[in-house]
Amino acid sequence: MNRLIGSRPLLFLAAWGALLLSIQPSLVDAQTTHALGQNAGSQRYNPAPKPQEAAKAKPKESINAWTIGLAGGLLEGAPIRFASEMARVVDDGDNLHVLPVVTRGPTENVNSLLYLRGIDAAIINSDSLDEYKKQVPDIQRKITYVLNLFPSELHVFVRPDIQSLNDLAGKKVNFNTLGTAAAYSGPLIFSRLGLDVEKTFIPHQVALEQMRKGEGGMAAVVFITSKPVDAFVRGRFEPGFKFLAVPYNRKLEDYYLPSTLDAADYPNLINQGERVQTIAVPTALVAFNWPTTSNRYARVARFVEHLFSRLDTLRGPGFDPKWKSINRAASVPGLARFPAAQAWLDRHANESQASK
Repeated sequence: MNRLIGSRPLLFLAAWGALLLSIQPSLVDAQTTHALGQNAGSQRYNPAPKPQEAAKAKPKESINAWTIGLAGGLLEGAPIRFASEMARVVDDGDNLHVLPVVTRGPTENVNSLLYLRGIDAAIINSDSLDEYKKQVPDIQRKITYVLNLFPSELHVFVRPDIQSLNDLAGKKVNFNTLGTAAAYSGPLIFSRLGLDVEKTFIPHQVALEQMRKGEGGMAAVVFITSKPVDAFVRGRFEPGFKFLAVPYNRKLEDYYLPSTLDAADYPNLINQGERVQTIAVPTALVAFNWPTTSNRYARVARFVEHLFSRLDTLRGPGFDPKWKSINRAASVPGLARFPAAQAWLDRHANESQASK
């Protein structure tokens, strides 16, 4: 009796493994071929079955017919929340099923999109492509953008004795814990600006407390996230603590966008009428650049059609307020738009023009 009970987990795992082996190859063949730079034109066209056909098929084929994987991010981050909300709104039964995937974050999501089985789309920070330029020289041909989701503004918050970016040279600057947007994009931006600082990667709460007390030589903290940041809205700082201006220049225009911080964002730190110039890292919904005749392209194209058509639902109550500011037509520096997304925009622009 004990032997029979003990064998059940093994039987379950064996059955589950067999199911995965039978499903995964159909999901990954096109991706592996395309990601490794082989001739995409040699792939055979294998359109996804029509919903009626899928319903008659075996459960395995039916459940995979119009399913796509969407790499989101860490559980505590905004990207996975956006991925989950998109999945909820575009869901269409057997006609479309989006699976949000918890991952290591927007930078690692590029790797997932290129190589992880079953991933068709991902949420990334645009400058994370910089890391892949050497290992994948044509990275910007393999990835296309669907939607510029929201900007993550650069906040360089400093002690009263720091007056400019140049004053930070050689001083201790915190970029939050490893794996966060600040830990990746912050040092990259500082390097492009020619700023050589002593980098630390500790929780921002700890670094801010050190700054307040003047301990440990902490001169600045760098946040890269959507404004307003709760730590600065609710925090109480002595006079002189401030955000530094970060000018937008030629060194930054390949991945970044100009932005500002003002009193509406941080009334306790910025005077009415004043604006602090900074830059923003676009957070984008991107897709693998599947051949347009492939099964995987057809799935993502349907996802785009549903998402663009239902964006007003995401702008309504019950969803992240940032959806209200998302513009379908906004571009992402350094990337081309997914063809089906561009076709949707062109079609609706023509319809709008014809109705005038």
